Amino acid sequence: MKSANSLQRPAAAFSAALALAFAAFAAPVQAATITIVNQNAAGIGFNDPTPATPVGGNPGTTLGQQRLYAFQYAANIWGATLTSNVPIRIGASFVPLSCTANSAVLGSAGANEIWSDFTNAPRQNTWYPSALASKLAGVDVATPGEPHIIARFNSRLGLFADCLPGSGFYLGTDNNAAGQIDLVTVLLHEMAHGLGFQTFTDDETGAEIQDIPSIWDHYLVDNRTERLWVDMTPAERVASAISGDGLSWNGPIVTAAVPQVLDPKSRLTVAGSAAGNAAGNYEVGDASFGPPLGATAVTGQLMPVVEQPDGTGLACTALNEVNALAVRGNIALVSRGSCDFVAKARNVQAAGAIGMIVADNAPGEAVGMSGDDPSITIPSVRVTQEAGNTLRAALASRSRTRSGVTASLGIDPTRLAGTDAQRRILMYTPTTNAPGSSTSHYTTDAKPNQLMEPSINSDLSHTVTPPRDLTYPLLQDIGW
Repeated sequence: MKSANSLQRPAAAFSAALALAFAAFAAPVQAATITIVNQNAAGIGFNDPTPATPVGGNPGTTLGQQRLYAFQYAANIWGATLTSNVPIRIGASFVPLSCTANSAVLGSAGANEIWSDFTNAPRQNTWYPSALASKLAGVDVATPGEPHIIARFNSRLGLFADCLPGSGFYLGTDNNAAGQIDLVTVLLHEMAHGLGFQTFTDDETGAEIQDIPSIWDHYLVDNRTERLWVDMTPAERVASAISGDGLSWNGPIVTAAVPQVLDPKSRLTVAGSAAGNAAGNYEVGDASFGPPLGATAVTGQLMPVVEQPDGTGLACTALNEVNALAVRGNIALVSRGSCDFVAKARNVQAAGAIGMIVADNAPGEAVGMSGDDPSITIPSVRVTQEAGNTLRAALASRSRTRSGVTASLGIDPTRLAGTDAQRRILMYTPTTNAPGSSTSHYTTDAKPNQLMEPSINSDLSHTVTPPRDLTYPLLQDIGW
């Protein structure tokens, strides 16, 4: 995924000492005051003197100034949303983080310290992040001189050939990133982690720190057994953390807000005289590009793109005459691989297809597709490798323009995207554990995309509250 966001709990970050000299920049008086503590040395990060042209409401004239302005802009959004009598300090820096020419860690953030059994703690024997513990206690519980949150962001992103060249941070504040990665959105996401959108329990081993659960764990429920994480054994927590769709958020404020935020679940329905065993409804992953699926389904003959020796088609280049004839006025079935999803959609749309289904090339669940291209006007969904094989088998006997198999891309009005049977939002629990991401994010099945999914999607706004987003309701559930 091009803009994958690795959200790692900072190792040993619960009592980390500040190693660099810093300067503080305070936010205006708000419901909560958030102060940015610049942990970069002279000449780098926030202090980078590289000249920059003001962009998208950001008046900075150097790279460092623009980074700091965007950071404080995001902090002010959270400050206007939260309430706390204790100023919140974020120790922040721009530093080189892991990246390649095709993927990158955008940033990571988390609580610098955690506390239990402090004055006014709503739950005893429970870990709370430092900023929240201070709010609840009414006094700053943090170690003197320590920030409440530590945040680090990739200083090389888009600026070097080996770090997503051409796809760097957009430093404007107008939410108009146009193909770049919107820094304010990333900052809002990471700040939420530091405020408490994370568990301190190890999702790989199920072990609690000093056998004490996180406040987070009181609201994680296995939707198959209705058992909370705080009541599970470590082995049971490990199993739920890789359950696919078996872990839900049970907080009452989030659950009450879900119906006004999430849209109906997308669905692929296959029928027709030649559908055979392929007939039925399929789970799909939504695309971040093209129109969303709606109550009026897009329906057409399902036709495969075939240009590979094994009978599959990647649609990574303009379709040849035979494939163009097959998909024209129909829904194209293509395979994942070799190029990004947007390129596939662009090519089948140019050939006249009215929709696209991408079959995965490896086992796994049906998950969404990233990318952004406003010129794409056809709907696209992604299905599992198993579903793709079933659909291809049904298409084995077909003419050049008809298959006798129809596909309808629509919605299931009885289900909300990214929720369990009780309409509680699902958490991110891929069947292969993703350290730092599993259990501490919302599911990627939510629609519209949510700020606290494990990757940054291009359709996000600078909003953390309903009716657009469920981030703040979760923080309210844990005590904010």
